[in-house]
Amino acid sequence: MNFHNVKFEASFGLFSQLPKSDMIEIAFAGRSNVGKSSLINKLFNRKNLARVSAVPGKTTTINFFRLENVRFVDLPGYGYAKVSKSEKARWAGLMEGYFNDDRQLELVVQLVDMRHAPTKDDLQMINYLIDNEFPFIIVLTKRDKLTKNQQAQRLKELENELPYFDQLTVIPVSSENGEGIDELKKIIEEVASED
Repeated sequence: MNFHNVKFEASFGLFSQLPKSDMIEIAFAGRSNVGKSSLINKLFNRKNLARVSAVPGKTTTINFFRLENVRFVDLPGYGYAKVSKSEKARWAGLMEGYFNDDRQLELVVQLVDMRHAPTKDDLQMINYLIDNEFPFIIVLTKRDKLTKNQQAQRLKELENELPYFDQLTVIPVSSENGEGIDELKKIIEEVASED
């Protein structure tokens, strides 16, 4: 899989706008400001494929990217408090619509900030994925912000913080220096080749 050949396809702000699923999809989910856009850019080695912002809550649409026979789906970040009730309702409709739709969703890449315990929203999302039997992996972002000892300490703590930790695939990554990105690419290639 040549990760450089990815192309942006489209953005959708409402569930009713989403096209039907006609190929494998790999979705990226996580709370606002967890580093989804940075991870996507690092994964495809492109600076501005997904828009990065220092302001949380910037991705308010579902963004579709395509690489060969796979569609990559950048879901809007959850848990950002400073948005209106109507915006939260629109977002919830978009997310629920996406997950409840009959899509060829082969993998959810669930992002969690490695520096902190998973938020209530993170745990709610992970439990939702488990309860609905969506295949998913956990990617721990911002690994480079911790020393090796702190990383080891956080991994130990996550064993108790994440449900079913021993059954999960957990990959610490850095969008800064690329640590863990090759491991993530390998999993994506395995999922893409199963079709």
